[in-house]
Amino acid sequence: MVPSPVPLLLTQALQSVEVTRSDEGPSAFQLSFYADRSGPFSTDYPLVSSPLLKPFNRVLLTVTFNGTPRVLMDGFITHQQLMPGDATRGSTFVVTGEDVSVLMDLYDLPLEYPSMSDAMIVLFILAKYSVIGFYPVIVPPVTTFLRLPFEGTWQQSGTDRANLTKLAANHAYVFYVEPGPASLTNKAYWGPPVRTGSPQKTLTVNMGPATNINSISFNYDGLAATGVFGFVQDPETNIDLPILLQASTRVPLLASQPVLPTQLPYVRQSLFTSALECSKGYNRAASYIDALSSAQAIVDQSTDKVVTVEGELDAVRYGDLLSAPGIVGLRGAGMSYDGNYYVKSVTHSISKEKYIQKFTLTREGLGSTVNEVQP
Repeated sequence: MVPSPVPLLLTQALQSVEVTRSDEGPSAFQLSFYADRSGPFSTDYPLVSSPLLKPFNRVLLTVTFNGTPRVLMDGFITHQQLMPGDATRGSTFVVTGEDVSVLMDLYDLPLEYPSMSDAMIVLFILAKYSVIGFYPVIVPPVTTFLRLPFEGTWQQSGTDRANLTKLAANHAYVFYVEPGPASLTNKAYWGPPVRTGSPQKTLTVNMGPATNINSISFNYDGLAATGVFGFVQDPETNIDLPILLQASTRVPLLASQPVLPTQLPYVRQSLFTSALECSKGYNRAASYIDALSSAQAIVDQSTDKVVTVEGELDAVRYGDLLSAPGIVGLRGAGMSYDGNYYVKSVTHSISKEKYIQKFTLTREGLGSTVNEVQP
């Protein structure tokens, strides 16, 4: 559970490091080593037999950039791969792992949570993992309310991590674990995508010497957005109540021309036909508030990836580390695609020769909501 300092054998053999941080699913890491049997009489590869690289040993990866140490990954080894070499190339030993939330994904736990709101359930689950350095950051949904036992109970079937993800999806929320800022501490975030705060160092494209990215592409999906309409019968009154949702509730807006409602009427429309769609996990019929929340989650999630930006940068040229999730400004791509974006994922590829970051940015439409972005 507590990492040990890496011995000289491992540091000399380390070939490359790859870390993927995302707001969707667990973050992952991969360490590649040169492997050698160290002599004709050796019966095994020292790295393969090393107790430090066995599955479910804890790994802490920290990068010092611009004089500031940053925790890239706090996780556990889950997989090993040995690729023996030949006369032309050496052997390679690769260990792969996930962030510390992998411990939440080992046991299926059939549990019930009576008289608890979704936010309370999340807090109860996360409290069990404080021993591995979790500190929870939970944003209660607007529609949250206490449920009495006779109104229904959340039925957990599956692992704790799977249930946190399922609860988040019901509200168009995200659940992820972010390491740091101190070693062996991890923020467990459950809430809407964070679109506030100070933007990171600006990404610059097509501006001569000021350009700080290697490559970039912009994609607009005109079929991504979905509106929701229909009727839901309130189980308390037996009255059919209307649902008509045609705009995202994500705030603040990152695009001045969000696909909803500016693209109407040329937007997919989903018929919300069953109250069961918004009561998955509960042993009761859905209320009208639950139905509205579930329908709004469909709309919000559909607009999140209308505009997707994929690119690659050299961290040294960029002069900083791009972090996910977060907000970053972009300039040099024209009025349609300039502005602030949500950083959905970043993959760090580190070797002795270079430090490359591949990133994915998203937002809900075209046009910038800011007049200028800071360098």
